[in-house]
Amino acid sequence: MEMALKLASIFFTMILVDNYVLAKFLGICPFLGVSKRLDSSVGMGISVTVVMVLATAVTWPLQQLLNYLDLAYLQTIAFILIIAVLVQLLELILKKFIPPLYVALGVYLPLITTNCAVLGVTILNIDEGYNFVESLVCSVGAGLGFLLAMVLFSGVRRRLQDAKPPACFEGLPITLVSAAIVSLSFTGFAGIVDNIFGV
Repeated sequence: MEMALKLASIFFTMILVDNYVLAKFLGICPFLGVSKRLDSSVGMGISVTVVMVLATAVTWPLQQLLNYLDLAYLQTIAFILIIAVLVQLLELILKKFIPPLYVALGVYLPLITTNCAVLGVTILNIDEGYNFVESLVCSVGAGLGFLLAMVLFSGVRRRLQDAKPPACFEGLPITLVSAAIVSLSFTGFAGIVDNIFGV
């Protein structure tokens, strides 16, 4: 029971409290670049989630091997190489089986390789001392949090298209202000998760 509560706490904390985009401000490039349309936002969110989970599944045991061989200083290089390979595989799969999504994601798909949110979740799992299962739960939660942020911000940006902000706020400024407000709205979840799971 205690283990289940811990896993649930990790999962919901990564989605609502420690959201990589809205709380840690990682992965902002695709967040701002792809969130204009709902379909591309969902596609990017799912793609990032898949890469996060697969990267965690490979990097956690790799880190144990690096620790055993006393090569832990190679962590970042090794993790980036693994993430790059996984993104290339994902790109090939999307190009073959879902061409419209591949075209919609455009240049942002290969940029998942350098998406600091993906690298961040793999390193956070090690730094937090999570075991393999906890690491997978953390990466699923982080990916779903990324997806949630993308979908919410896609809806906000759709409303912004109909709005008439002052001339000085048109374009990127109103987008950044809106992102800040969405981010601020997530701060209230910290107390809820704390009360439910007693973290």
